[in-house]
Amino acid sequence: MSGHELRIEGLSVRYGHASALNEVSVTARGGVVTAVVGPNGAGKSSLLLAAYGSVPATGRVYLDGEDVTRLRPAARARAGIAVVPQGRQLFPRLNVADNLRVMAEMLRLPSSAVDEAVDRFPILRTRMRSLVGVLSGGEQQMLVVSRALMGSPRVLLLDEMMTGLAPLVVRELARTISTLARQGVAVLLAEPALGALQRVVDRGYVLVRGEIVAEVDGGGAALGDAYSAAIGVERPRDLRPTG
Repeated sequence: MSGHELRIEGLSVRYGHASALNEVSVTARGGVVTAVVGPNGAGKSSLLLAAYGSVPATGRVYLDGEDVTRLRPAARARAGIAVVPQGRQLFPRLNVADNLRVMAEMLRLPSSAVDEAVDRFPILRTRMRSLVGVLSGGEQQMLVVSRALMGSPRVLLLDEMMTGLAPLVVRELARTISTLARQGVAVLLAEPALGALQRVVDRGYVLVRGEIVAEVDGGGAALGDAYSAAIGVERPRDLRPTG
């Protein structure tokens, strides 16, 4: 099915004299999962954070055709752009319920939104009164995703969501983002390598040194091949995905 659309045009990000992104254009549409892959330092986090509005950038950001470039992060969140940041950025000394309440207040949602959020990953309901700092890495990541999905966003940005997680958790999160995309959410994820996500990625871009060097519509395997070619690495045949 079709759905929402995030369109980024000519986005550039600089930190002092260093250029993190140079005139990058990316589109993510509902119905498919879009990935940006690239080595560490390529500018992936800068791209997602600039789309969310939390780092200064030049260029334009459009949400379903509407220019949201001038909106601050909280306003973009209320407009329907959600982010799962690298490093999670939770409040470790608050419990699960209170972490979700903070987001509900920012989005101006009713208190019932907290209960709805934990329904997405039932394990979280058993942890409602647990301090976030004592949760496992997988439970924390489920909490971050649940928090991002409060308010039914039109766009979901995922920055290295799978790093360091157990395979079972990765599969559950991968199923979640695939379902969201099919429901019309524009999913844009950034990863240094697709790994287990390769099966759910439909299209994407290769980002190297702040520039898009390839755009691929042939699925996760084709995107992985394009990435390997871009950085000059031969992918051994016995490591290629099957099925």
